[in-house]
Amino acid sequence: MSAPEVRRLLEEIMTSTAWPVYSPFAREHYGRGLEEGKAEGKVEGKAEEAARLVLLVLAARGLEVPDDVRTQIAACTDLARLESWATRAATAQTLHDLFDEAGEPGR
Repeated sequence: MSAPEVRRLLEEIMTSTAWPVYSPFAREHYGRGLEEGKAEGKVEGKAEEAARLVLLVLAARGLEVPDDVRTQIAACTDLARLESWATRAATAQTLHDLFDEAGEPGR
């Protein structure tokens, strides 16, 4: 087999979604990685939804959200913190109130 044929075959195997995992070691670690990836994706999805909720509540209440604060909220992956912000967003009079009660820097 020529080098280009070997390369094409390897690329085909690597991009296939149904490649065989024969060894017990490979099956264990492939399965573990797959499950960890799914769990991480679920957490990231929940964090994104919670951040959108915080921003939606703030917008519905007419609070102006500067870009740096919007970025801070959107980048947060701590679900407990996001849930706390979402709860406080419902009653906060200012963005300062939203962050101050969490012991975070005031805005």
